[in-house]
Amino acid sequence: MLGSEEFARLTEPFRPELLAHCYRMLGSVYDAEDQVQETLVRAWRSYSDFQGRSSLRTWLYRIATNACLRAIENRARRPLPSGLGAPGDDPDGALAPVLPEIRWLQPIPDALIRPGPADPAAVAVSRESVRLALIAALQYLPGRQRAVLILRDVLGWHAAEVADLLGITPVAANSLLQRARERLRQVAPGMDEIREPERAEQRALLDAYAEAFSNADVGALTKLLREDAVLEMPPQTTWFAGREQVGRFLASRVLTEPGRFAMTHITANGQPALAVYLRGDDGMHRAHAIQALTFSDTGIGRIVSFNDAGLFPMFGLPGVIPAGRGAAGPAA
Repeated sequence: MLGSEEFARLTEPFRPELLAHCYRMLGSVYDAEDQVQETLVRAWRSYSDFQGRSSLRTWLYRIATNACLRAIENRARRPLPSGLGAPGDDPDGALAPVLPEIRWLQPIPDALIRPGPADPAAVAVSRESVRLALIAALQYLPGRQRAVLILRDVLGWHAAEVADLLGITPVAANSLLQRARERLRQVAPGMDEIREPERAEQRALLDAYAEAFSNADVGALTKLLREDAVLEMPPQTTWFAGREQVGRFLASRVLTEPGRFAMTHITANGQPALAVYLRGDDGMHRAHAIQALTFSDTGIGRIVSFNDAGLFPMFGLPGVIPAGRGAAGPAA
């Protein structure tokens, strides 16, 4: 039997892409890490049966996909608030109660899934395939449809390879793929039609947004938003649609005074993002939210503020920053 250290050296280069794969399947970094660990344990125990009929990479993906399919059978999908009901109609009113039983979709730090120093095309594909909008849409697909779509359209597997993994015919695999693509178009219409600006333009938009947010300048912030902008704030189930509604909510409930928030640049789901710290009574800013923004050439289209301080260690971020620290500085 291959020693555990030797096996770890053999498989470690595949860990980031396996984590990205399991994250696409499950929508949670924690769940994905569990399934990657399960995959590597199963692979080590059965390595003597691996005859080299496929590449080690393909073999690991087979094990990981099946592990995720088993996990999906026992767990509800991970939504965003917009997947649970209509937007709120009163930005000045009371918010819906938080439902602790909901297991929300999570953002993922780019550092965990960054490809090796190789192919720029691989880096681009990696970024595109973990976009938050795509991950959210994938959660609507049944497990096998989800797996087929990811294996075919993201990883480029052939129909015969996918069919062999699932124990079905290539015709059945193609049928699953067509149904998955159609369902994706229904739950995320126009996702492929929005042109994103270049990353330098995204960074400029993000800088302007962070400055306006930290200065409680609602007027400046709303000018950065698309007319149809959306604001979501899991674990809060209430969400708002439309630039005017989003602006009214931020003005009345969030951006009540300058300096209340401090922000640090990070990257999440293949895009620039922000870590948000909320000032306490002692003047210290404490971990509050990870904000993932969706950009287009006409402005910011979606703000998903994951109001969960428990996400900060995953991004390698401190829980507290000193009073007076400037907004929008680079992550340490």
